[in-house]
Amino acid sequence: MTVTDSFDGTGFPKARTHAHALMARAGWRIIAGVGGGAVLLAAAAFYFIRPPAIDVVHPRIGPAIVAVYASGTVEATVMLPVAPRVGGRLVKLESDERTMVKKGQVVARLESADLASNIAQLASQAEFARDDFSRYERLMRQNAVAPQAYERARATWRSAEAALRQARAQAAYMTLTAPDDCQVISRDGEVGQYIAANTPLFWLSCHSALRISAQVDEEDIPLVQPGQDVLIRADAFAGRVFHGTVTEVTPKGDPVGRSYRVRIALPPDSPLRIGMTTETNIIVSKRDNALLLPAGAVADGAVWKILDGRAVRAPVKEGVRSGEWIEIVKGVSRSDLVAKDGRTKPPRRRLRPVLP
Repeated sequence: MTVTDSFDGTGFPKARTHAHALMARAGWRIIAGVGGGAVLLAAAAFYFIRPPAIDVVHPRIGPAIVAVYASGTVEATVMLPVAPRVGGRLVKLESDERTMVKKGQVVARLESADLASNIAQLASQAEFARDDFSRYERLMRQNAVAPQAYERARATWRSAEAALRQARAQAAYMTLTAPDDCQVISRDGEVGQYIAANTPLFWLSCHSALRISAQVDEEDIPLVQPGQDVLIRADAFAGRVFHGTVTEVTPKGDPVGRSYRVRIALPPDSPLRIGMTTETNIIVSKRDNALLLPAGAVADGAVWKILDGRAVRAPVKEGVRSGEWIEIVKGVSRSDLVAKDGRTKPPRRRLRPVLP
């Protein structure tokens, strides 16, 4: 018997029986399964065959600076306090901040009424003792008085004169005068206020130039010498860098703070003001054409070089560390590719370097 195939509208023959339909659907499933597996195999092959990426850098050329860090305070080159030697109430101010004063000029007066009364009393006693001694002196020439009485009268007179001189000197201390030609840069008292003995009422700047007194750690002080350049920062001038020069290193250090004081001269046009705190970097040495790598690229004295797609551990000689960069004295060249992360060991396979 002849069987005639029938066709549907797509151009494919219709299944002649239910069995034929099942076989047709199974065939399409096999074809689809084979196609999907091929795609997965291709993706896996691409993943495993394509080299993994590794971030690398070329060493760069830049300055390498050896510097000693220290904190400091801006001060006048010559700064003098004016303080009473004895306590008293402030009754008059003869000068104020920013005032220019001459040597010996009166700057303030303390209350001295009690001292004036005491001086008058002591002067009277001294005068009486002098007259009494004069009388004993005449009697002594006439041999009309014992020598002991004469000596006692003389001692009494000298004692009274000494007490009077001391009281007058104390009264003089109640008048404060300028020790030199200076400018008043600070006043710490008001009229009517009691000023204790040896408490500065004024601070005077007797030299127009400013300087910084910085405290340098005793471990770093052998590197510091007069004449070295200094880079200076201050919070009051954010983002600005000022320049100074080391002028002096004090020979005696502070055993408690384990530091030495270093004097740094400022230029005449410096905007820094007395009393400001600063951060200073004293330049010990500077190399302008140093070979530099990110500090993270160096670990345990070595770096990972990428040679022909492979990571090779290479020892290096380190130089100066400056923030996020480190100088490489030996071990790499300008054209080398170096892994940015020197602490992580790269895989032992071919790698794909990626520059920033």
